Amino acid sequence: MFIVYDKSLFIFLSFWLTFGNRLRCLVKQLEKGDVNIVDLKKNIEYAASVLEAVYIDETSLTTINFCRRLLDTDDELSDIQSDSVPSEVRDWLASTFTRKMGMMKKKSEEKPRFRSIVHAVQAGIFVERMYRKSYHMVGLAYPEAVIVTLKDIDKWSFDVFALNEASGEHSLKFMIYELFTRYDLINRFKIPVSCLIAFAEALEVGYSKYKNPYHNLIHAADVTQTVHYIMLHTGIMHWLTELEILAMVFAAAIHDYEHTGTTNNFHIQTRSDVAILYNDRSVLENHHVSAAYRLMQEEEMNVLVNLSKDDWRDLRNLVIEMVLSTDMSGHFQQIKNIRNSLQQPEGLDKAKTMSLILHAADISHPAKSWQLHHRWTMALMEEFFLQGDKEAELGLPFSPLCDRKSTMVAQSQIGFIDFIVEPTFSLLTDSTEKIIIPLIEEDSKTKTPSYGASRRSNMKGTVNDGTYSPDYSLASVDLKSFKNNLVDIIQQNKDRWKELAAQGMEKIATGTMSQTFATSILKATLILLATLGKNLSPYPGNEKPRYLLEASLIFIRTQKI
Repeated sequence: MFIVYDKSLFIFLSFWLTFGNRLRCLVKQLEKGDVNIVDLKKNIEYAASVLEAVYIDETSLTTINFCRRLLDTDDELSDIQSDSVPSEVRDWLASTFTRKMGMMKKKSEEKPRFRSIVHAVQAGIFVERMYRKSYHMVGLAYPEAVIVTLKDIDKWSFDVFALNEASGEHSLKFMIYELFTRYDLINRFKIPVSCLIAFAEALEVGYSKYKNPYHNLIHAADVTQTVHYIMLHTGIMHWLTELEILAMVFAAAIHDYEHTGTTNNFHIQTRSDVAILYNDRSVLENHHVSAAYRLMQEEEMNVLVNLSKDDWRDLRNLVIEMVLSTDMSGHFQQIKNIRNSLQQPEGLDKAKTMSLILHAADISHPAKSWQLHHRWTMALMEEFFLQGDKEAELGLPFSPLCDRKSTMVAQSQIGFIDFIVEPTFSLLTDSTEKIIIPLIEEDSKTKTPSYGASRRSNMKGTVNDGTYSPDYSLASVDLKSFKNNLVDIIQQNKDRWKELAAQGMEKIATGTMSQTFATSILKATLILLATLGKNLSPYPGNEKPRYLLEASLIFIRTQKI
């Protein structure tokens, strides 16, 4: 037992205690097998050798004199490279240990000297880095084909099907790991990488449970990448906190976990267990969140293990709200609420804006290239048809678009684009403009980016080979290009569907289409108009679906009604 006579020595000794605790944590992680044993042992041996060198150099002194003598050794602080000692540590050393020189009556010509302190700090920083690095030391090995594919992760044209093929059908796992790395979420929230990988693999198993053509792990990876693109290219990531970014990526990854390939209405009509459990309210969406969180009750998959209680609760609230917002039955109310918020002087609510981003990403394939959009459409229609087959077996009436013998794919997509996709992305761009433009103006005036902005402006993922350094600062945000690109692609896809729809109408007019199939056109037209007509008011810029009216007129004329 000894007494510490001044604050400097107390801080220094506290530093040593922290150093020891870090070493013990590393040992515990070794025992758990969470890190590479060989590499970590080498590093611990190095740290131990530094400690031993300091100890041998100072054994002739009493504890107090030893600590005092640390201030009398040669000045080697300047020898520490900037990447070894953060500037705040250098400042701390200078301000804390040099101001005591006068009290110790040093000669004016003598410099403050730091050799032993430098050794200690080098060792401490080294162990601190190893302690942090241990969370992701056992990282995910990227096949070369995956590295090549992920180089396009920041692009709207990103091909998630190519990633899935390159990764051996593990696109979601690699997408999660890459984005957690890019946003530095692993380090920031001390996420054990072994847990992250195990959790991602479990998600993939759940997404593959029902072998869905559409709601599968590829869709989850696609939505997660789209959320990333929106945050990146609208500048929204500079508006969000790190916890909110974690919530966005996490919610996107789990938003359809264990999807059954059938709709909420199917669950309600068949009185399924999940419908009973969640009282017919957002049946699937509630299950997605609940089942994903149930995974994290297993220690080896608890990616949120090191979050504080407040952060854990805040993140959970955000994730629940975002995933529940993907229930299409609440679409029009969600759009209406946010449109009303845009008219208010106060800022937009973060949780609601984040929910809009996830919802937009979830229905974004009509805004992607025709190659991707058409492939997604065919997958979704097949999933609908499989539900229709089940409904036929159960003696239930066909749900809309679920009868494989009569569903009009082209017309359904045009209606989906007109009434759902275009208004959603229009609202998304309006919302991001209201949020980001003031931030850009403020940033240009101060010429000093916020901490978050400067930290995220040069994100680098695992696949970045250092040959380029993209600029993701607020100043680089181009909302006009973001909006115009979406508008152009959506219009191109709609035009393609109209061409296909017109070809279908010709078949009706020439009598080459069956009476049953033709009859379904009128039924679908009337159903769609009845369902969506009352919801046209929030979108004054949209024209009524004239192609549907034309289809009805052609049918009526050919039948002489």
